Amino acid sequence: MTMKQSDSVGDVGRVRETGTLGKLMALLDLVALADRPMRFTDILSLSDQPRGTLHRQLSHLLEEGLLEVDRDGRYLPGIRLLSLASRSWARNEFRAVAEPHLRLLQEKTGETVHLGVLRGTEVIYLDKVEGRQSVRMYSQIGNASPAYCTGVGKAALSVLDDPDVEARLAGVAFHPYTDHTHRDVAGLLTDIAAIRRRGYAFDREEHESGICCVAAPIRSEDGNMLAGVSVTGPAFRVTSEKLQEWAPLVRAAAAAIMQDMHNRLGPKR
Repeated sequence: MTMKQSDSVGDVGRVRETGTLGKLMALLDLVALADRPMRFTDILSLSDQPRGTLHRQLSHLLEEGLLEVDRDGRYLPGIRLLSLASRSWARNEFRAVAEPHLRLLQEKTGETVHLGVLRGTEVIYLDKVEGRQSVRMYSQIGNASPAYCTGVGKAALSVLDDPDVEARLAGVAFHPYTDHTHRDVAGLLTDIAAIRRRGYAFDREEHESGICCVAAPIRSEDGNMLAGVSVTGPAFRVTSEKLQEWAPLVRAAAAAIMQDMHNRLGPKR
């Protein structure tokens, strides 16, 4: 359950088909999610925009400080994006409610704790409390991972009915990150049925070899937000027995976050 680049980067430019704002946001996603700065020709090949239109759109984003160009003419996220992201993270009420519970869970387990929210077919990680061990997780707040092969993602999906899960993942290519990654929706639904019965999910080296986690679902009172909390660590240290030992702690943390969310934010009126 590490935070790698989304595998849908190449599809971003084809997702939003109408509206100027949608096209600009697609370009922002394309550049921001790329593994390295992109040249104009790279963006052109992925965006499905005419050359002249793309040039104008990129110029607008540059003028607003949302993109920058390095000395080699490659595009990368602008400083203004970082500022906006920092403010959004600092003011996020869900993260603020969850933070003390994340820290308590980390103290009890000693391993890295993550908080993520389900967005479409991906999990966006909102917060992280680093473990105390010498070998730690390489992960970044704000990155996205596929829901079908991560503990937080599968936990969040387990709150949905099977038809909702199938509809959400319709058309998704199940990339085989490891030998343990689900290959199709049918296998995932079998896993999700077990997650519903026990109340927590495992990621046993499904997203990255050598990484395991246990996660529990979080949902808002109105059901509009699906999220999860997890404890993650290297497989050589985080055994199946450890995951089972931590499962009640993760479930308790998720329940406490949901209760505090209700107390602080109240039901949606």
